[in-house]
Amino acid sequence: MTTAALTAVLLAGVGGTPAPALVAAARQRTAISDPARYVNPFVGTRQGAVDYGNGGGAGNTFPGAGAPLGMVQWSPDTVTYQHGGYLYDDQRIRGFSLTHISGAGCGDYGNIPFLPILGDTPVGHETFSHDHESAAPGSYTVTFDNGLRTELTATQHSGIARFTYPAGQTASLTVDAGRAFNHADGTLTIGTDSISGYTDSGGFCGTGNRYRIYFTARFDHPFIRAGIVHDGRLDTGRRSATGGSEGIAPQPPRTAAAQALPDGHRTPRQAPHPDAPDTGSGAQALVSFDTGSGAPVTARVGISFTSAEGARANLDAEQAAGPGLDRVRDTTRAAWNDMLGRIAVAGGTTKQLRTFYTALYHAFLHPSVLSDVDGRYPGFDGTVHSTAPGRAQYADFSGWDVYRSQVQLIALLAPGKASDIAQSILNQGAQAGYFDRWTLADGGTAVMTGDPLPMIAAAVHAFGATDFDAAGLLKLALAGRGDSRERPGHAAYDSLGYLPVNTPGEWGTVASTLEYTSADFALAQLAGRLGDTADHDALLRRSAGWRNLFNPAGGYLQPRDAEHGWPDFRPTQRDGYTEGDGSQYTWMVPFNHRGLFDAMGGDRAVVTRLDGFFEQLNAGPDSAHAYLGNEPSLNTPWTYDYAGRPDRTADVVRRAVTTLFGDTPDGEAGNDDLGEMSSWAVWGSIGLYPQVPGRAELVLASPLFPRITITRGTGAAIDISAPGASEQVRYVHALRVDGAPSGRPWVGAELAARGGTMEYRLAADPDPAWGRDPRDAPPSFDVGPAHPVTGEVTGAGGKCLDVRRGTAAAVPARLRDCDGTDAQRWTPAGDGTLRALGRCLDGYRSGTADGTPVSLRDCDGTGAQQWWPRPDGSLYNPSAGRCLDLPGGRTADGTGLQLWDCNGEAWQRWRTPR
Repeated sequence: MTTAALTAVLLAGVGGTPAPALVAAARQRTAISDPARYVNPFVGTRQGAVDYGNGGGAGNTFPGAGAPLGMVQWSPDTVTYQHGGYLYDDQRIRGFSLTHISGAGCGDYGNIPFLPILGDTPVGHETFSHDHESAAPGSYTVTFDNGLRTELTATQHSGIARFTYPAGQTASLTVDAGRAFNHADGTLTIGTDSISGYTDSGGFCGTGNRYRIYFTARFDHPFIRAGIVHDGRLDTGRRSATGGSEGIAPQPPRTAAAQALPDGHRTPRQAPHPDAPDTGSGAQALVSFDTGSGAPVTARVGISFTSAEGARANLDAEQAAGPGLDRVRDTTRAAWNDMLGRIAVAGGTTKQLRTFYTALYHAFLHPSVLSDVDGRYPGFDGTVHSTAPGRAQYADFSGWDVYRSQVQLIALLAPGKASDIAQSILNQGAQAGYFDRWTLADGGTAVMTGDPLPMIAAAVHAFGATDFDAAGLLKLALAGRGDSRERPGHAAYDSLGYLPVNTPGEWGTVASTLEYTSADFALAQLAGRLGDTADHDALLRRSAGWRNLFNPAGGYLQPRDAEHGWPDFRPTQRDGYTEGDGSQYTWMVPFNHRGLFDAMGGDRAVVTRLDGFFEQLNAGPDSAHAYLGNEPSLNTPWTYDYAGRPDRTADVVRRAVTTLFGDTPDGEAGNDDLGEMSSWAVWGSIGLYPQVPGRAELVLASPLFPRITITRGTGAAIDISAPGASEQVRYVHALRVDGAPSGRPWVGAELAARGGTMEYRLAADPDPAWGRDPRDAPPSFDVGPAHPVTGEVTGAGGKCLDVRRGTAAAVPARLRDCDGTDAQRWTPAGDGTLRALGRCLDGYRSGTADGTPVSLRDCDGTGAQQWWPRPDGSLYNPSAGRCLDLPGGRTADGTGLQLWDCNGEAWQRWRTPR
């Protein structure tokens, strides 16, 4: 294969054709040469913060070779295990396995390790020094203490290794088809100069997922000695074997089922960071080569999740013409430079450049290509499928994590591949019959909470990655809302508007409710873009369910029982939440901060509360402070923008980017979660963030770099200038967007769609005025009318809803003759409430049963004060699940109103102001 052809193969995996070259234009463009030189793949391989028990205090990345979004990630695995396979502090390598996941909080993959050795006796590991080790995007090199040198690089579906053995030594190598990070079984066959076979493994986070990987390895030297390792000894009379091994990866409980078990019964329980055994699996080959000429041994390896033929075809397609390792390495680096260069930055320190481009690199390791070069891939239904020509099927979706900002980054920079990712999600769901939350290879795991995969598709669609069956995905996602596999507790959620405590199948009922409301909001936005008004409106109203968990007594989103009662609560409790607590999850209403902030007492109260929250940036999951080493806190620094304090967003984001991320092995404060944490660092460094699920507006902090150009691969580009930007110079004093002055701490979706310019004036001190006007706040999205109208609410007999006379705490709502007084002037407000005399109509302070009286009370942001007009004219209170009703249809003056089962009768029909 020619270099040009190989480049095309690699680029097809990251965005179709190469991005247009950055050329001089009317506006200043930033370009960068070889951004790969700033990437340190070792970042995230050493603990960088306290291990709070949610996957470790390191990034859990791997330093080995892979192409962007590639199937093969050929990387070293140390004897002491860390998720990702490599612990920087252990200088013992037990093998170079072909597959990895970057940054997960559980272990999987690590399949089919290769280990070059000296002599003809198998060993469990070799030692090395970091002084003799290097890594770069697409390549890895190490020289063992015994002088044996290994060089690795990879394409989308294959890898190539070069082993240079010291002169005068017996040159050998082991390959183990029955070893992975988890329990594995495998089979292999040895030829004259090849080894092939397959491995079966799985068990991510202790779940039951399984996958099979086929491989074929061809060597440029024939074997002079070969056999199967059995009980630590080489049996040269055997050329094939089947065997297995136990896993070494600790599997913390990350599913609702595992969390429901009492402590001490959550299996499997393994010691943290166990050392890998030195013995093979029984499916381990040992081969030796004649290297008397001094020539190194080259191995080319293809893999496939589909078939043995697929592994051979993948290898033939990408390396049949035999490009040498150096050429493959350079071509893969060029593919990385194409992707990394789509955000070109200028200025900044070397450390900042290294931190930034390393984060961008980690953000584009996953999801991983699953389909072969011919488009065939194993489906979630156990059968083989084929993609459309020119398309790819992707796997490895860390859904709970990456829906927040990683997939939006992919969609911004590679919308073609983001469309394939969305279609892959639809394919998974169609084949399985539902959308799983965390998928690996060709199966689901049910790990974590919520309903994130439809959100991923909605997000990339918002950013212009629309080349997939969006209508089909929406249809399947709507069906999945009623599937217990996809949404445990859906019946309670749909009837009560929240998940009550002790909902079966759920881990953290508050967390899951908030995940469901975000998913419903994102799906509403997708439905709206597709012209589906009915589903848009219904889903948007479901997204208001967070109000049902807001307790105005304390101002937190907290657990609630099925009778609408409030169990005992502490803001730092973890019960009811997922890898976080009440203090951290209360901010997780990213689509309606305005509604949340009003319920909390307004912007001033919110800013004071946020200031205390960010006194610590990474305090752990049971703290009153932020936990930016994990996902539930990631949106929170940007919420200041909605409260009129963008200077605080700029400050917190800059502090987080420069203190929680770095350019050394300990440069991540929490597991990277397949690129989510790294994507956050990228967004934070450019001063933009996709805060709202399913939409493409971007809220602002400030750029870390003086000049930035973002190239989308579509011809659109965003040029950002911020003279003097630095770690200290972080506060916005003025902004021009496309040449026009702007006081808004956000930009509309058109910037991502069409490109444009942003010109900042920054300073080291905050500006007391910029971005403070409430009219300039980023948009929040609620369920009421965008332009409220005030007037009478009339019911049966043409009489009016009236709230005259009553106590200061509550005024009974009654039916009276219309008289035009303020007690009968109602405003259906934008937040879904019905207001009069500056207060809100309240549904169930006395309960939710039929006959519960309705009254006027202080507005508190809860679901009890939501009133949604329905097509039949009724007013529906979603939290109670009942309608505004006249007892017995009586229309006499002074008749008190009540909640009652919706029945379509005339006395439940109301005419609201229009």
